[in-house]
Amino acid sequence: MSNKIKIRKAVFPVAGLGTRFLPATKANPKEMLPVVDKPLIQYAAEEAVAAGVDELIFVTSSSKRAIEDHFDKNFELEAELERKGKTELLNIVRSVVPRGISCVYVRQAEALGLGHAVLCARPVVGNEPFAVILADDLI
Repeated sequence: MSNKIKIRKAVFPVAGLGTRFLPATKANPKEMLPVVDKPLIQYAAEEAVAAGVDELIFVTSSSKRAIEDHFDKNFELEAELERKGKTELLNIVRSVVPRGISCVYVRQAEALGLGHAVLCARPVVGNEPFAVILADDLI
């Protein structure tokens, strides 16, 4: 008999200002900075999914709309790729959020630190065990 606890939810505190990466982050969130061919946040999300997480909770701020757009479905882009027969690219776009994985966005109204950002996710996390993934640390 196994006593392993299944971690289904991961919290990504991504509401920070990204001042360490200025000027690159003045208009773009640091989590969206590319590493080879994907934004940094994508690697973090893939790591969570590979570990068995099926709910990605992003704690964002008003300047992080690009993160929400990245994980949202883009019907126009998918239709255009399909129309042009670009199947490989279509599969890449569709794999950003695999089937069965949900993305939830929680707004942190004021930047009050990492602990506060995690606390903002409490209504979504509830009493379940969860992971906290810092998407701006890449090893």
